[in-house]
Amino acid sequence: MDEITLKRIEAYSENQLIEYFLDFNKKNAQSVSIPEMELSHKKRLLSIFLQRMSQYPGTRVTCLESVRILTRDKKDLDELFNKEVVCMLINWAGLAAREEEIAEKPQQVSDPKVSVEALKSLCNLIYNSATAKKILCQQGCVEGLLLRLRMYSDPDMPYEVKFFDMRMLFLMTALCAEIRPRVRTELHGLIYLMEALDLILKDNLAKSGPMAGRRTFNKGSRRGRSHQEAETCLAACLTDEEVDMACEILKILFNLTVRNERFGLEEEEEAHYLRLASILHDILLSDTKTPEKRDYLISHTVDLLTNMPVCSYEELMTPVVKMEEDRSYIYDGMDMEAISVLIDFLEMRMNKPKIPIQEAISPVLTALNECARANSTIRKFLRKKILPPLKDVMKRPEQGSALRNRLVKLMTCPNYSVQMLVADLLFVLCKENVRRLIKYTGYGNAAGLLANRGLLHGGNGRTDNYSSESEDTDTEEFLQHRDNINPMVGCYQEPQPSPFEGLTEEQKEFEAMQLVNMLEKLTKEGVIQPGCLGPDGKPQAVEHILQLRESSTKPASEGKGKQEE
Repeated sequence: MDEITLKRIEAYSENQLIEYFLDFNKKNAQSVSIPEMELSHKKRLLSIFLQRMSQYPGTRVTCLESVRILTRDKKDLDELFNKEVVCMLINWAGLAAREEEIAEKPQQVSDPKVSVEALKSLCNLIYNSATAKKILCQQGCVEGLLLRLRMYSDPDMPYEVKFFDMRMLFLMTALCAEIRPRVRTELHGLIYLMEALDLILKDNLAKSGPMAGRRTFNKGSRRGRSHQEAETCLAACLTDEEVDMACEILKILFNLTVRNERFGLEEEEEAHYLRLASILHDILLSDTKTPEKRDYLISHTVDLLTNMPVCSYEELMTPVVKMEEDRSYIYDGMDMEAISVLIDFLEMRMNKPKIPIQEAISPVLTALNECARANSTIRKFLRKKILPPLKDVMKRPEQGSALRNRLVKLMTCPNYSVQMLVADLLFVLCKENVRRLIKYTGYGNAAGLLANRGLLHGGNGRTDNYSSESEDTDTEEFLQHRDNINPMVGCYQEPQPSPFEGLTEEQKEFEAMQLVNMLEKLTKEGVIQPGCLGPDGKPQAVEHILQLRESSTKPASEGKGKQEE
């Protein structure tokens, strides 16, 4: 583009200008940069766009589409989009730029298409320009977004405006960590976002009517309610648009609650989290029009659950009033369907080999672990589903298609983070009892966790977190073969003949020396390094072979408290 072309564009009529914009947008629809255009020409072209938008209202949407294309190019973005230009986009987006405007004259969405295109450009600027982020934070943009959030109950508010409002707020809370406390507390963002989620569910139920399914839904926080107040009502079946909107809100809530205090909350803040957990319960029980969207919705719900304080996990259960049906998700008088959804989601994610294993299952493992630690009823239900009474003692714990078998197999996977998350979950389900964990997983699979926690000597973890009553009921199969179960591999093994049978004492001594020589060779070559258990129960290297002899003469440390089967 040269000077002559720019002068020609400046002289275009409205129709000619629209035709040029349409052609420009079509050519660069998939472009993230325009390398053939110099910065001075970009400034001139952007100036033409902004001037003609005021002069010709019919060109605004097309002009803003062109502006959005320019915001994709990270090169020279700070010079191109200065404070004046950013403020113009804020006005086109319908967001108040000053606190006085927020208090006295809320901005209305006069033209949704113009607002949406301006919001898209602002989203690109937030993502690509540090300078633009500062300008937006200083110009009351966050206040404007939250003000409009309060108006989402208005049926005339277009979906596209609400969606890109939330996309913009998500980017600001993700990339500008300093505004999170202000959004959460001063601007009451947590409350308004929860109301927006609740509104999506209620509006969907109102539209669905008798076509919706019946499930047990929370009616506000369960704390302080009697069992009779729990109701069975219609479950939402969310459209794709409603799922996308809900997920944007869930992502913002994740940003606002990340690294937040999980213990010792004030009463008001605790009440907010209880309500939020109640809404998450309802989302977990909601259906979607397409399976892919359900996976997307549950994934973001699980992410947010990992940030929730421990007091809130009880809201994932609801009291059962009528026990008319023998449903598998009813346990101890509580409806555990939301927890069942999390278990099903874990199994479904384990069946997706294309997704990296850590990305696929780490969040849901973390959420289940936190739930199990926080609530004994949830822990017992998870134990029933994941670690049922041991019947098949003929196969190794990692062999088989059951959820227990697949989780035990992950205890030795190459990804250290995943193997520790899985081991932690199973250890909590065993009430941090070492003997019980070995019974279900085998010592070889559990060795990594035990070494990490200094429990190779035996003993237990933090058993004070759990009730003293035993939940183990040994099956007949286990009791019948218990004496022949090899704790190392965790399954039944036929008694093996002694390898020294038939050898003379001289032959035994010769074989022993051969073994010593081979071990010494491997040690000198650095292939292996001898070690012993230190005072903390963790393995540590030894400098001399005599240290092994000394450690073998020390009595093994006894476990804390009574060890349960």
